[in-house]
Amino acid sequence: MDPDPGSLLLILIVPWSVWTAAALLLLLLACSALINGSEVAFFSLDSNQLKAIEASGLAAEQRILRLREKPRRLLATILITSNLVNIAIVILSYYLFSIILVPEVLHQWGLALTGWIGGLDPYQWASTISFLISVVGITFLLVLFGEVVPKIYANLNNVAFARLMSAPVNLLMTFCAPLNTIIVRWGNVLEKKLGTENVLGANKVDIDKAIDLAVARDKDSEVEAEMLKSIVNFNDVAVKQIMRSRLDIIALDTAMTFDEMLAVVKEGGYSRLPVYDEQLDNIKGILYIKDLIGYMDLTDPPYPWPDLVRKEVLYVPEARKINDLLKDFQREHLHMAIVVDEYGGTSGLVTMEDVIEEVIGDIKDEFDEDQELEYRRLSDSEYIFEGKTMLIDVCRVMNVDKDSFDAVDGDADSLAGLILDLNGRMPVVSQKLVLPPFSFTVLSVSPKRIERIKVQIES
Repeated sequence: MDPDPGSLLLILIVPWSVWTAAALLLLLLACSALINGSEVAFFSLDSNQLKAIEASGLAAEQRILRLREKPRRLLATILITSNLVNIAIVILSYYLFSIILVPEVLHQWGLALTGWIGGLDPYQWASTISFLISVVGITFLLVLFGEVVPKIYANLNNVAFARLMSAPVNLLMTFCAPLNTIIVRWGNVLEKKLGTENVLGANKVDIDKAIDLAVARDKDSEVEAEMLKSIVNFNDVAVKQIMRSRLDIIALDTAMTFDEMLAVVKEGGYSRLPVYDEQLDNIKGILYIKDLIGYMDLTDPPYPWPDLVRKEVLYVPEARKINDLLKDFQREHLHMAIVVDEYGGTSGLVTMEDVIEEVIGDIKDEFDEDQELEYRRLSDSEYIFEGKTMLIDVCRVMNVDKDSFDAVDGDADSLAGLILDLNGRMPVVSQKLVLPPFSFTVLSVSPKRIERIKVQIES
């Protein structure tokens, strides 16, 4: 049946209740826009803007500072108010449309669409129209005018917007105080239960990805990118990861003659050397090479050089984080620390230079060899490393993920340590071990250590 053309022109006598509801709906949309814009305005203020606000004597700007002092309560107030307003908008919209979109009207529209388009019967068209207007339409209005537009505007004019909303938000915070208290307390409980470690880890991953994206756009910034990643991960690096191992420590025995001591000093080229008595686990102090300058000609009779040893020694455990170690160096006014294992034995040695290098990369001075990290590149996928090479350096040289070796259930930090974890005992020359996609071939060993290893990425 063809629809009556007259039915398409609906003349409705709109009651005052509808006009009131429509006006209230517009008012609530405006409130939603203001409160959601406030979230961006208050929390996007940078340090310079806050300093300018602090210097101002305006009451509105002083309110901004007071509100910012309680960020969790401020956020809770905004979220509570926003949700209440949005709920009111939904309820009012349903009431308004239930008056306007009466079944008769929807049926007439359904008849019209059936005649024009077809596909559905009038009742199905009526249901579709009701859904589109009541749900999709309101959602669109809320998102566009209650979220997107005000937040964009507030981000561009955050100071002015925050100044405008300081008084209303301050009033809302007082009104919502009881509910705010409950939400903030429960938030604190959940934060303690869940912990922040995993959250921070995830954020660091995201930060690393963001840095990589930036480098992809600027190929000349790779060094800066690596430095930024090092800074992000600075708090997670343990002393054990950057220390010089026990076997690589150049130290002085108190039993050495003056000439023997000088020979070790000249060969090492370091400004400070640890001094021990009989064994390295019995550290007596640190010899500062500059203290020898006035005694270089007093070897006949031999000068008792152990008298020059400074007794101040900083001992740190292997697990200590390097950010805490840096504070130790600053507090004790020292540049060197002896790393001890869980039994109190000497595990290694770490210096201020090692800590700084973790952030900015290798520091070369006149005493350093041209290539401190010794390796040989055979091809794009095949390298020869010293056994003492740190795993993080292997990953950097071979351009692989720094977590590539985490599948091995051990705490090895060096390539030799990884081989020991894989094999379970000291390997023999030419022995091959596999950790997909890597294969390791032991090239040379000594009675105490694995000296050289070939690492290959197998396709």
